[in-house]
Amino acid sequence: MKIEIDNKSGFCHGVTSAIRKAEQELAQGESLYCLGDIVHNDREVERLHSLGLQTIDHATFQNLQRAKVMFRAHGEPPQIYARAEENHIALVDATCPVVLQLQRRVKLTYTNNPQAQIVIFGKPGHAEVVGLVGQTDGHAVVVQSVTDADRLDFTRDTYLFSQTTMSLDGFHALVEFITNHIQAPAIFQYADTICRQVINRLPNIRQFASKHDVILFVAGQKSSNGKMLFEAAKQVNPHTFMVGSPDDINRAWFDNAESVGICGATSTPKWLMERCRDMISEF
Repeated sequence: MKIEIDNKSGFCHGVTSAIRKAEQELAQGESLYCLGDIVHNDREVERLHSLGLQTIDHATFQNLQRAKVMFRAHGEPPQIYARAEENHIALVDATCPVVLQLQRRVKLTYTNNPQAQIVIFGKPGHAEVVGLVGQTDGHAVVVQSVTDADRLDFTRDTYLFSQTTMSLDGFHALVEFITNHIQAPAIFQYADTICRQVINRLPNIRQFASKHDVILFVAGQKSSNGKMLFEAAKQVNPHTFMVGSPDDINRAWFDNAESVGICGATSTPKWLMERCRDMISEF
């Protein structure tokens, strides 16, 4: 059986940078906390935990004093930075540059148009979305699909942005919906802020999935881009299965398969895909 790991899968630049910063800090032997999972992959979180990285939630962070805390690639809202300063927290800021630029655009739009309706196309409660809504003092409206858009006020000037890992097709559908419903003299403007590192992987994933009898997609359950890329692969190849680790692999998936492709999300480490390959090889 031929087993191939997709060489274009794995960490994006933002995640790679965050992981590298964490490893550099931990190598110095100092205590390091991370506000939320550093990456949406349980196995990578466990690996860094074994090196000393301690994951904390926002409730714990509020009472933390004079410690060193990493902000992950997803970014944080302004009030979290303010609390860090109040509590004398030493920050290791690993916010992805793409997310950081998006935060600035949202904040500038809100500052210049405080009466307008700021809309974020994204997953409610997602760490990145929480950071974006924070740029508007909590006034932004989060919509996950066209269905959610029914609750928008189309008599107000509306500005649309997107979480960086959302579907481009979903974004275009939302743009069309708002364009058709906005009521003059209200204006509608939008900014395609979806990360091209994620979107550009779609054609590759589809091509990769078409080359093999069975596709093993390795990703954490919390990964938004993982769900999107997995669905793209499954549309091309119905014999596509998602796993979080080698333990999830079912040997029966590979009956009569002559070739297997292994790929993953932007939050999937290469070493985890390699372990999945090794498990299949043992079969």
